[in-house]
Amino acid sequence: MTPYTPATQDQLLAIRANAGIEELARSERFAAAEPDMVEAIVEGVGQFAAGEWAPLNRVGDLEGARLENGVVRLPDGFAEAYQHYVEQGWNAIASPADFGGQGLPFTLACNVLENLGTANMAFNLLPMLSVGAIEALEHHGSKAQQARYLPRLVSGEWSGTMNLTEPQAGSDVGALRATATPIEDGEHAGKYRIQGQKIYITWGDHELAKNIIHLVLARTPGAPEGTRGISLFVVPKYLVGDDGALGQRNDLRAVSLEHKLGIHASPTCVMSYGDNDECIGELVGAENRGLVAMFTMMNNARINVGNQGVQIGERATQQAAHFAAERIQSARAGSPDKAPVAIIEHPDVRRMLLRMKALTEGARALLYYTAGQVDRGTLGDEAARARGEILTPMIKAWGTDIGIEVASIGVQIHGGMGFIEETGAAQHYRDARIAPIYEGTNGIQAADLVTRKLGLEDGAALIGLFEEIARDAGEEPALFALAGDCAAIARWMRENASLDDRLAGSVPFTTMCAVAVAGWQLLKQLAAVDNGAAPSLARTKPVTVRFFLDRIVAEASGLKASAIGGADLLYALDPELLTG
Repeated sequence: MTPYTPATQDQLLAIRANAGIEELARSERFAAAEPDMVEAIVEGVGQFAAGEWAPLNRVGDLEGARLENGVVRLPDGFAEAYQHYVEQGWNAIASPADFGGQGLPFTLACNVLENLGTANMAFNLLPMLSVGAIEALEHHGSKAQQARYLPRLVSGEWSGTMNLTEPQAGSDVGALRATATPIEDGEHAGKYRIQGQKIYITWGDHELAKNIIHLVLARTPGAPEGTRGISLFVVPKYLVGDDGALGQRNDLRAVSLEHKLGIHASPTCVMSYGDNDECIGELVGAENRGLVAMFTMMNNARINVGNQGVQIGERATQQAAHFAAERIQSARAGSPDKAPVAIIEHPDVRRMLLRMKALTEGARALLYYTAGQVDRGTLGDEAARARGEILTPMIKAWGTDIGIEVASIGVQIHGGMGFIEETGAAQHYRDARIAPIYEGTNGIQAADLVTRKLGLEDGAALIGLFEEIARDAGEEPALFALAGDCAAIARWMRENASLDDRLAGSVPFTTMCAVAVAGWQLLKQLAAVDNGAAPSLARTKPVTVRFFLDRIVAEASGLKASAIGGADLLYALDPELLTG
């Protein structure tokens, strides 16, 4: 497998041109995000990821996590690499300063995760879930819970998880059956006994952190049916005293590990709570308000999952380019010299490599633009907060779709060797496939965009975004046309389309929207490069942006027919005929 080289310069460009880090640093809250600090973080975490996490990517895939006598084990090297991650403070970048964090913009936390995930996607899921747990407790936990759990979650000494899915429920969270029974007396009076089973719990058990703080959705006695009756509980692997000291092992365990297509080093656990009726949990927030608290964690995670598309795209692109430069095969078509050349000289391989590069850079531009809007929302900019909400399903859905497409092209460039595990190209494809599924499938993201997000500010939030893109499109007719189509489809969905029609066209519409925003943000990158912001990219950036605008934007415009095609044809066949 080709060694990972951090995409430091392109990341810095996106952080400056798309997230607008210099503007964020003018605020009192983010004043520490000065240029020297930003460069030190981006360069430092890139070096750390390449030096310590990337070498574990292949062994993690081959050996994977395993459950031995009730204990989850990772391959040699993982414990040391995670300890070094904690010691160097990477987990604390954007965490609240009151609990030991650095309080820097979310944008920089995204960069930490991008580098770590490009180096080792499966390993990176461990800190990614912890970041979400920190945010959920920061916004919804009591003062006592924050004091008890946040300092060690922020440092990374403890890790966090979220527990939603149950065997019978899947994506229908309202169907969950896990219970939480109030404890009225004894040492745990005021807390709850948790009982039930959760599946697909990422990093649900391991020995790398000293404690695991599970955030678990469950129902209290007499709670309403559906999502209205869900509460959130913090359930530590080891009980924690008021002084922060670890106590006895809680009544929870990993029953088994899933045997997965990819991300083998990430232990995906079936978790059982309360086998002996002694699993102790604490209510987070109010009863029956658990989904609100959990979605704080999930919205963070959805952006970070979109980030995984960038991560896999970058790693697969680097590997494919390295292979194409070394693989000698066939003479260049039309050349009088019949000597075989490196396959990077062949037009179709050039097409594939440029597509990989343009898609990855476009997704990165969208990622950091989204992160920058989230940071502005944190500073009290309500318009930016709304835009961040609109962009979240786009980066999650399109970003992860891009990860799969780019990884697949990478396999294709390797030819037959790409289908052979020894090259490592197949691992990227296998690892990428989960990202469109977890944290809300991409279909759920698209449905969110055409229902709740479409209605923000009575439609003006979404439509206004595309009107702004059209104004900035300048001499880019394809981008101007795509932005106009997105605005027109949004109006049609609001004013004329049925709910079924909106949902039927939601996925192609989401792709159109994401490509339009990514193309717009790539234009901002190109302007920054032209102004001397990134001289190292002066040769490459104009070419990849041109490829994106001329080819990928044009392709996205072709999805309009699917976006407005309606639902009638989808239901033209009865289920018996459709499955027959």
